[in-house]
Amino acid sequence: MEAIPVTRAVDFGTARLLPDIDRPRAWLLTVDGAPQSYVDLDDPAYLEFEYVRRLAHALDAAAPPGVPLDVLHLGGGALSLPRYLAVSRPGSRQGVVEADRELAALVAEHLPLDGAVRIVVHTEDARAWLERAPSGSADVVVADVFGGSRVPAHLTSQEFLTQAARVLRPDGLYLANLADSAPFAFLRSQIATVRGVFAEVCLMAEPGVLRGRRFGNAVLVASRAGLPLDVLARKAAADAFPARVVHGTALTRFAAGARPVYDSDAVPSPEPPEGAFSVG
Repeated sequence: MEAIPVTRAVDFGTARLLPDIDRPRAWLLTVDGAPQSYVDLDDPAYLEFEYVRRLAHALDAAAPPGVPLDVLHLGGGALSLPRYLAVSRPGSRQGVVEADRELAALVAEHLPLDGAVRIVVHTEDARAWLERAPSGSADVVVADVFGGSRVPAHLTSQEFLTQAARVLRPDGLYLANLADSAPFAFLRSQIATVRGVFAEVCLMAEPGVLRGRRFGNAVLVASRAGLPLDVLARKAAADAFPARVVHGTALTRFAAGARPVYDSDAVPSPEPPEGAFSVG
């Protein structure tokens, strides 16, 4: 039976599930035309979006292969990354916080999880949930929250990052998916903000984005302990769309002059240029 698109009004826009004609049980989720997630129900380890693969690289490097992790995902969408981790690290305990209740219901109805996986979805604001989460309860916190195509302001501040650090174990990883373009005012301020909380920080992005040639995603990886830089660099370079890992003095130069962001002056990430991410 041929899969047909699904369109539904959700809390923060209009969601569409679009079948992939090349992969029988694969779906693209968009909200107001902006791609949010891609899921192959037959092969959850398949990750279509480049930035999701970079987040997955960091999860791969967070512990020896196959060792389960406790992960808190802020931002759910169609649960691409939680599904990946469930098959790459069986037994992992994962909480997902998705503010859009109707979107979560749509995903649960049309893209159901395998009943054996340990993924619990909470429908609430990401920061409100984070502030109540137990201290030292996560190996990884993933921040991948977009209101439409923008990261909400209250998820960009040092106060927010301090809560993420509190929830992490001492050697845990904080991962953030961000989007910007030259002159990188938002991304540079986020680097300064994360560095104000975590001792070790690196940036993963395609060279074309880093050179200011186009608007695009960048992944920040941070920890109070060391970072698996060699593993990240190797995996990023081997990707179908290779990325660079920027760290140390190179990251300091990239973020030169930027100041940390606090709740009092936080702003959302910039609006993407027309057509940057939209699907027809």
